[in-house]
Amino acid sequence: MARPIVSIIGRPNVGKSTLFNKLVGKRLSITEDTPGVTRDRLYSEVEWQNNKFVLVDTGGLELDYTGDFNKEIEMQADIAIDSSDLIMFLVDGRDGMTSLDMLIAEKLRKSGREVLVVVNKIETKETPLSVYEFYNLGIGELYVISAEQGYGIGDLLDVIIEKFPDDSLKEDEEDRLKIAVIGKPNVGKSSFINMLLGEERAIVSDIAGTTRDSIDSDYEKDGKKYTFIDTAGLRRQRSVNTRVEKFSVIRTYNAVDRSDIVLFFIDAKEGITEQDTKIIGYAHNNNKASIIVINKWDAIEKETNTMKQYEDLIRNKLGFTPYAPVTFISVLKKQRIDKLFDLIEEVDQNYSFRVATGTLNTMLRDAILLNPPKAKKGKQLKIYYISQVTTRPPKFLVYVNDEELMHFSYLRYIENKIRENFNFRGVPITLEVRSRKFEQ
Repeated sequence: MARPIVSIIGRPNVGKSTLFNKLVGKRLSITEDTPGVTRDRLYSEVEWQNNKFVLVDTGGLELDYTGDFNKEIEMQADIAIDSSDLIMFLVDGRDGMTSLDMLIAEKLRKSGREVLVVVNKIETKETPLSVYEFYNLGIGELYVISAEQGYGIGDLLDVIIEKFPDDSLKEDEEDRLKIAVIGKPNVGKSSFINMLLGEERAIVSDIAGTTRDSIDSDYEKDGKKYTFIDTAGLRRQRSVNTRVEKFSVIRTYNAVDRSDIVLFFIDAKEGITEQDTKIIGYAHNNNKASIIVINKWDAIEKETNTMKQYEDLIRNKLGFTPYAPVTFISVLKKQRIDKLFDLIEEVDQNYSFRVATGTLNTMLRDAILLNPPKAKKGKQLKIYYISQVTTRPPKFLVYVNDEELMHFSYLRYIENKIRENFNFRGVPITLEVRSRKFEQ
């Protein structure tokens, strides 16, 4: 089940980004006294008492800011109303209620959405009487906090968790492989899901971007259970200008976060674009297993080496993911779908593969003999041993005499040797270098 989305909205300078940072536990959002300083889209997963939801700082959605805050804030409210599961309406307890607060409250009240009125910047133990004027907003109960000091944050999180069904916040305990189906609008993602399910679960249309939300679909094949997460198509950033599509991008990244494997769909007729590389890069940076799926291959006129030439073109543009296999299918003609599932199964096994430490170090010794590391500033790098510490994704620790002597090119050489000797097709692997002193 998709993570619930909780948005923070409010007029400028009420502490939206400060609250976001406090709940997330990291300083991801820039906070200044200048109204409207937050410019980029910011979202993050929040965990509280083993429950998880996605938090959005809507200050980052103020695109094309013109100085007309009434217009910009109204758009924030519209976005939150259309796309969030719960809205935190943040107001400033020091300044008191303003006409802009009333404007936002009117929109929220008419929407019928679940809203929490959160009164920020109250540092005293006793709630000032002035706070109670916010009941005039006509939305509901007030929750008093200080985002800066952390006062009332735990109680607020308790209330948020209570607003959602238990199964929407907990990890899926069932042994299902979660697969995010990602790509630009109209590349065949929803058609692929509908073909598997045999029903029109997601709207299929020639109009780009018909699917707005992430849709989870359970599927079983040959005794293996899958959850496919169908997502809204990603547009170029300058095209993301409607209020729903801004949140669709967030849901797409959220789908990648929740997945084990990412299927990145590319239209064979259009090829790969800059926007494609961004989302594939996001999956790569988050260590997700990935498969590149070229759909509508039936529409391409073919010669002897057409498939190889096309794959070479993809590889050239996606040099940072050489491990991701490329497969060619036609959802419309139901061609090579079984081969895609064979590939999914292989990549899933590779994601969980663990190399025995002895075998791994034999490979390392052979690699060092074949290509010894070069000295750096008169100092020689000594590599003691390597061990795999995690799977899903695989992570390796390389112990050396001085990590400063390890050049990135030699670390890449070790990674290439690992891939030559063991099957990590479709899987990103991480190598971390650590210094370790041994007595002579």
